[in-house]
Amino acid sequence: MTELNFTCTGVRAEPYAAGPTLVFRLRITAPGGERVHAIALRCQMRIEPGRRTYRKTEADRLGDLFGERSRWATTLKPMQFTQVSVVVPGFTDETEVDLPVPCTYDTDVASSKYFTALDDGHVPLVLLFSGTAFCGAGGFRVQPVPWDKEAACRMPVQVWKDMIEQHFPRCGWLRLSRSAMGALSDFRSRRALPSWEATVHELLRSAAPAAEAPASVLAPQAAEGTS
Repeated sequence: MTELNFTCTGVRAEPYAAGPTLVFRLRITAPGGERVHAIALRCQMRIEPGRRTYRKTEADRLGDLFGERSRWATTLKPMQFTQVSVVVPGFTDETEVDLPVPCTYDTDVASSKYFTALDDGHVPLVLLFSGTAFCGAGGFRVQPVPWDKEAACRMPVQVWKDMIEQHFPRCGWLRLSRSAMGALSDFRSRRALPSWEATVHELLRSAAPAAEAPASVLAPQAAEGTS
């Protein structure tokens, strides 16, 4: 059986993707010089939140995921990020391959909420591999990629932020039920408002006294121009 080893050498945001996409660079080695014809590789990515420290502001944002900080000894558990697949072309001894990972800005998804809560530093990830390898000289044999194969990755938080900023510049994300969206649409139509952002600002102005409303609510266009 051919021994396969995996290392994550880096991660970047894909600038030309249609949607937010991270690209992990994998180095795969097969010591011994035997030909690897191809690998149908699966990769499960897991966030290991217990492997980094957090500022108070970050901890406050993570309350929805892990509860109060006093409980983190029991609640700061690994969480699933994603699972992706890639076909690795044939090689001998060593090769490198890109592993694209489509992402979402939906902050109701636990992984996105976690990434968004961080100010800086690194995201501790573990890549867990499985799949099927086709190896051998003068023919080939089929062997599984052992389930114990994994690689650690410390993804810079800035990589995530740059990726999101590229696709959603200076924007946040909000998910509403169909009934709430319908009511908001009716409100926008009645007021003849030009955009959803203007609709939300109008609601905030209506709900808050002028003395208490933030400047960005009272004059959203001016606030945006100075940001």
